[in-house]
Amino acid sequence: MTAAIIITFCVLLLLAYFFDITSPRTNIPAVILLLVSGWLVKQVSILFDFVIPDLTQLLPVLGTVGLILIVLEGSLEIEINRSKIRMVRDAFLISLLSILSLTFLVSFVLYKFTEQPFRICIINAVPLCIISSAIAISSAKNLSEHPREFITYESSLSDIFGVLLFNFVILNEGLSWSAVSQFSLQLLLIILVSFISTLGLAFLLKRISHRVKFAPLILLIVLIYEVSKVYHLPSLVFILLFGLIIGNIDELKQWKWLKNFEPQFLNREVHKFRDLVIEATFLVRSVFFLLFGYLIETTEIINGETFLWALAIVTTSFLMRFLFLKLLSLPFKPLLFFAPRGLITILLFLAIPDYERLLVINRSLITQVIILTALVMMIGIILTKRANSPTT
Repeated sequence: MTAAIIITFCVLLLLAYFFDITSPRTNIPAVILLLVSGWLVKQVSILFDFVIPDLTQLLPVLGTVGLILIVLEGSLEIEINRSKIRMVRDAFLISLLSILSLTFLVSFVLYKFTEQPFRICIINAVPLCIISSAIAISSAKNLSEHPREFITYESSLSDIFGVLLFNFVILNEGLSWSAVSQFSLQLLLIILVSFISTLGLAFLLKRISHRVKFAPLILLIVLIYEVSKVYHLPSLVFILLFGLIIGNIDELKQWKWLKNFEPQFLNREVHKFRDLVIEATFLVRSVFFLLFGYLIETTEIINGETFLWALAIVTTSFLMRFLFLKLLSLPFKPLLFFAPRGLITILLFLAIPDYERLLVINRSLITQVIILTALVMMIGIILTKRANSPTT
């Protein structure tokens, strides 16, 4: 039995790698193939009466670690310089406007349909309105430089804004001056923690001479993230700031006090660290979506009652995205199509307390929204390739 589990695990991860390297040619997002693979494993296990323990509790653990690694990978790849200011501004605006407007609209519809308190409707709407950096960043890696960087900025910011909004609403009974003040204080505190932690981790990166160097750093990053969450701090901000500062240490070398960190040496170490993060991200992301696919019930995919809701939410989100891209004079191809839902949607959905979860917002709806947005992204990739291919 042990050998069978190890063989299956290795085969599935090798398949995930195959999906990853062939997706630019097949134009099929790897996440869809991973979900299908996980679902097929479930069907085979049922067919042959394999007894597999309940793996549901592993999903939020893998999702949290995956989210940390994905945001860290994306932020390490972002270059900060004056030429990027407009791109950062546009990504900031479109991610913030999309989250707020779509969340309000979906919440309003839920409020009218369910007659539940508006706060509960917001809690249930937020997970459906966040672009998944887990899918967007990995799917955009074969695009040209500008759209790839924009998608990295936007999806990372979307994750952060979505988590901030979700935590703010779920921890406060209403919008008040004290709630806003406390939230602002928490944001300032995590920025301070991020700065101090980044300096400490950079110092360790420079001073550790042991052959095992990067694994302890990743563990410390996860530890700081989780401790920050315990104290209700916006911990994703720490991940983003750490990645941005460490990844752009060569751009900051003109600051005199940074000379103590030997920026040139540190930059070489950061490149090695980023390579390890990329490898770890691939493994955790692949296992997460394989597991989620395994936990999907067939009835959840073909549920006609939730499909109309899923279709309406996806259609509305892309219409609003079209309007915001037009407002900011940004190109529609391929940016319009890169708004997938995924890991962060699942994580926040699982974080909704049972007593605050609406019946219409269920696993079936979440699954259908993820699949539909991934299919739209696949269509966008195909159209972009056709537009960029030379005519004969």
